[in-house]
Amino acid sequence: MAVLALDTSAAVAVALVGDGGERLAVRTADERRRHAETLAPLVSEVLAEAGVDRSALTAVVAGTGPAPFTGLRVGLVTARTLALALGIPALGVSGLDAIAAQAVSDLGLTPGDEVLATADARRREVYWARYRVVAHEGPHATPVVELVAGPDVGPAAGLSDQAEGAVVVGEGAALYPEHLPLAEDAPLVPDATVMARLAIARRDAGVEQPTEPLYLRRPDVQEPAARKRATDAPPAPSRKAAGA
Repeated sequence: MAVLALDTSAAVAVALVGDGGERLAVRTADERRRHAETLAPLVSEVLAEAGVDRSALTAVVAGTGPAPFTGLRVGLVTARTLALALGIPALGVSGLDAIAAQAVSDLGLTPGDEVLATADARRREVYWARYRVVAHEGPHATPVVELVAGPDVGPAAGLSDQAEGAVVVGEGAALYPEHLPLAEDAPLVPDATVMARLAIARRDAGVEQPTEPLYLRRPDVQEPAARKRATDAPPAPSRKAAGA
């Protein structure tokens, strides 16, 4: 029995873990434009490496972002479709949650410490959320963090208040070091293995895990407004009215 986790919020990441949280196989590709072409082969590879058939999966985890529209929806649609086909739940986990939890492990943070997790939002902006560490190690050896502020999106230059007193991690901070002091050895992008472990722990605790995407702003590409039809124009005045 195993859980498959997919994330396309930044690079493409796929992980397969046992129901107890043990890592069985993982693949990543630093591909930021061809998510759709990259994801399916990685899924096949992790299943083959672990010798696990799709019918043995008990859940599919999807990274819910925040992230730009195009890349993020590839992982979400794939996870939902696979879960529906197999008759198993699809569980959503925020990439910022995963980065914050990984930071607790990687940086040796303790309860009460706070973490500002960031991601690239383009346009010189970052996605961000601030967390407080509840436990260095919770169920399935996964750190427990609680949301303090966010998630939101905004200019990197405007996040000094959120960064104050927090350990700053994530790719958003790495891109704008003049505004956000990235912690040494900080994780930069979500780890699909951490996502899977968070999802399993939350599932076991009965926590709802919707797969709604966190876009936090409208897509860059907008559908053009409908053009007025000729029939929508007001009727021309009659000759009688014009001569009155």
